[in-house]
Amino acid sequence: MSVKIIAEDCVACGVCIDACPFPGAIEVNDVAVLTDKCNGCGACADSCPTEAIVVEKKEDKNAVNAADYQGVWVFIEQRDGLIANVALELLSEGRKLADKLGTHLAGVLLGDGVTELSKHCFAYGADKVYLVEGAVFKYYRTDSYTEAICNLIRQYKPEILLFGATNNGRDFAARIAVRVDTGLTADCTELAIDQESKLLLQTRPAFGGNVMATILCPNRRPQMATVRPKVMKKLEPDYSRSGQLIRYDSPVREEDVSTKILEVVEHATKTLNLAEAEIIVSGGRGIGAPENYYLIEQLAEVLGGAAGASRAAVDAGWVPHYRQVGQTGKTVAPKLYIACGISGAIQHLAGMQTSDVIVAINKDPEAPIFKVATYGIVGDLQKVLPLLTKKFKELKEA
Repeated sequence: MSVKIIAEDCVACGVCIDACPFPGAIEVNDVAVLTDKCNGCGACADSCPTEAIVVEKKEDKNAVNAADYQGVWVFIEQRDGLIANVALELLSEGRKLADKLGTHLAGVLLGDGVTELSKHCFAYGADKVYLVEGAVFKYYRTDSYTEAICNLIRQYKPEILLFGATNNGRDFAARIAVRVDTGLTADCTELAIDQESKLLLQTRPAFGGNVMATILCPNRRPQMATVRPKVMKKLEPDYSRSGQLIRYDSPVREEDVSTKILEVVEHATKTLNLAEAEIIVSGGRGIGAPENYYLIEQLAEVLGGAAGASRAAVDAGWVPHYRQVGQTGKTVAPKLYIACGISGAIQHLAGMQTSDVIVAINKDPEAPIFKVATYGIVGDLQKVLPLLTKKFKELKEA
């Protein structure tokens, strides 16, 4: 889009500055002037009382015929014969989207000797599975996976393509979007279908989590999005379901791939994967010092859960980043989430507020975390946590 200001209609009221989400994009002296920081979003035009700001839509010369594209696809991320939970969550969500569009749901499965995994795709709602097998696909590598799926897209033309917002999914989806010349919305927290336009409504946090932006891709296909793990709920699998298995013989060969995997070293750790944990105990700046984080770890251990942290604790250097929960960390939805010394900034809430039960421990009774908590304890965590840990130990022994 192109934004223009009609100087003779501008009264220099400054309302457009307040409406603009990009600081410094508009300057007002005698009249309003756009700077090079303007990205053409058009928010200023909606607010202008004199209609002095005009938004002109540019014709998309590379637009496709949307009627040629059908079907909702989900990339089935797998490793060592195990499907990532986020792929099953996306199949469950994809089933709803496909039903609203009156189209089919398909899983896209790449690997070596992974045919058996297709039954799980069907159980979670897929009507079709596009299977690409071969030694070159045993491990995820950007070159081989991108080439194979781009070929599938060009041949079968899906209207929607979803990926988990994992390390591989983020790397993979971005490369595909550029290759097939379409848009990509990253880290979505909600997906829906607009009943009138039949477009995919892709909602994600924006501007530091202060607003939720809904993004559309009206002229290009497929409509692509990555979705964080634990955001969508898995359906109950139905293993009586079956579907169409479509084997695709990809022309990609080992000599076409620029990277070689010489060895895979598994890193053993005692910590649980936050995204998979059913119980999480997290600590924030309220723990006071890095040496107090052991209180979080002790309670997590006795509960059989994982230890997490807020961004404030991570940024302070008290806790490693892989433990971070929130918009810029892991999105989690455990059965029990215990927030200790965490104020409840919107960025943190975006990563854990769908937990089944939330317990907040904070000495500030006005802390925002209490607004989303199922139960709240107002008190000094350095006194409360040892008591809780002791009591849970006694209950376990009993």
